Amino acid sequence: MASVDYRQLAGQILDKVGGEANIASMTHCATRLRLKLKDEKVADKAGIERLPGVITVMPAGGQYQIVIGNNVPILYEEMTKITKVSEGGEAPGKSQGNIFNGFVEMISAIFNPFLWTLAGAALVKAFVGLAGQFKWIDPAGNTYAVLNAAGDAVLKFLPVLLAMTAAKRFRANPYTSVVIAGGLMYLELTAWTGLKSSPTDFFGIPIPVVSYVGSVIPIIVAVWLQGYIERFLNKRLPSVIRNFTTPFIVVLVMVPLVILTIGPVTTWVGKAISGGIMAVWQMAPWLAGALVGGFWQVFVIFGIHWSFVPVMMIDLADHGYSLITGAILAPVMAQAAAALAVFFRTKNLKLKEVAAPGVVSGFLAGITEPIIYGVTLPLKKPFIFGCIGGAVGGGIAAAGGSAMSGFAIPSVLSIPLYLNQGSFAMQLIGTGVGCLLAFGLTLTLGFKDVPNEVDTPVAAAAGTTLTVAAPVNGRVVELSKVEDKVFASAAMGNGLGIVPSDGSIYAPISGTLVATMATGHAFGIKSDEGVEVLVHVGIDTLQLEGKGFTSHVEKGQRVNQGDLLVVVDLEAIKAAGYDTTTIVVVTNTAKLAGVAPSTTASVKHGDPAILVTI
Repeated sequence: MASVDYRQLAGQILDKVGGEANIASMTHCATRLRLKLKDEKVADKAGIERLPGVITVMPAGGQYQIVIGNNVPILYEEMTKITKVSEGGEAPGKSQGNIFNGFVEMISAIFNPFLWTLAGAALVKAFVGLAGQFKWIDPAGNTYAVLNAAGDAVLKFLPVLLAMTAAKRFRANPYTSVVIAGGLMYLELTAWTGLKSSPTDFFGIPIPVVSYVGSVIPIIVAVWLQGYIERFLNKRLPSVIRNFTTPFIVVLVMVPLVILTIGPVTTWVGKAISGGIMAVWQMAPWLAGALVGGFWQVFVIFGIHWSFVPVMMIDLADHGYSLITGAILAPVMAQAAAALAVFFRTKNLKLKEVAAPGVVSGFLAGITEPIIYGVTLPLKKPFIFGCIGGAVGGGIAAAGGSAMSGFAIPSVLSIPLYLNQGSFAMQLIGTGVGCLLAFGLTLTLGFKDVPNEVDTPVAAAAGTTLTVAAPVNGRVVELSKVEDKVFASAAMGNGLGIVPSDGSIYAPISGTLVATMATGHAFGIKSDEGVEVLVHVGIDTLQLEGKGFTSHVEKGQRVNQGDLLVVVDLEAIKAAGYDTTTIVVVTNTAKLAGVAPSTTASVKHGDPAILVTI
């Protein structure tokens, strides 16, 4: 499978979503780059989906989700190098969409930063328990105690981790948030939960006896409220005392407030929701498991599987297991099995390239997005067969009362977590049946295969040359020396920069305008031979929002070399503090035999600037 240049991909995505100015916030999860765009209409969804390394684009939950797969952290790192967009979310109440979308987005943003730590620690606990069960380690010994502490600590002190990530989400002081969480976890207070009644009161008010070990909702609500109190105080306290007075007041108010009201109320609400789900499970476990198993991958598509996480955490804290987790191993494995059948049956080479690593990550890591978006969902039937397998397998596993004893991404590696609750045999049978159903149905009933595409990057015969003309009069600058990291790195393709001496910008080639920015600062032209040229007027000029630009063309229009594209007020751009360097790059450089920029010191519009060999 061809390797992906994630530095180049980051630049291409940034350009196609409308630039940094159109991104309100940026984060990522296990497989997706999650952007909150100010205007989703500006983004070129189809263009992004055509980029090598992008599986699909899924706007959902108020986020513009670009599905990459297991290498999304690499892409995210490259994105942070070329943008100043902060990680996480915006101010509370700014989410787009309905309340449910906002809730899902919030949970996703809060849990994502430590999701893999949570899963990794759970696997440590699972394997330590396995070692103790088979007497490889003495369960009563100190070695077992130390290793068990390593695996169990993340759940015990979950409120502390949530305090850190929730503080980022709700724009609160993270250190103060951790202190509030520490107050809930304080040893003398946690010891009260072992007593039959409240041992004391707070200024005459009885203190409810609640355990916050492994709790989720109390600290999230507390930090949300903390953010509002801090902003209120910071606006009104004198600057000379603000830095220490704000945390003093917040800690003094919030810790008792949470222990007396927020904690008990939210804990009761969480337990009520968990209890309702448990009741349904007890009445008809096979039906509940079948419904969760059958629709789990549908939940994943829309990102709403995150809404189950708080319930799972509450169950783990209260019971040491979560019945929901018993029904979700089968649908994950079944979807991977369906993709494996596609790999064997399809004749499409690109589909095989996507399916092979997707199957491995699906089985071993429980990451199904790459195979859902890249393999099973586009083919429709394999996705449905995977859901059928998940429904049957989930129903069987749930009928046996199977559940994880820790939180982890359901996968082959997390199977030991199912040893201690319910019937482990039923879990294995359910998962196996689900996989066999999905694999067998896909392999035998088949699907409408995708024909192989002939890889012809350009229409012209090999060896043909095309001259890209200078779009403006001015002084030539080597691309590597322009004051823009993305262009200077050639991530967008090879080319050059021109410091313009006048404001008339002309078409450098004949072709179709495939991209035009409403701000008038950038134009993408594709020639009849398939050469794609980008003309970008100025650096960071998107932020001018069209001021100083008068465009003379529109997207989809046919232009000839030398046609006027835009007239620019260079003095206005300089006065606003922006570099006027106009950049000309061949964006599909990688598909061409050669791209040779001019080495002359200056050019006039229409002069040869770049020689392209096809």
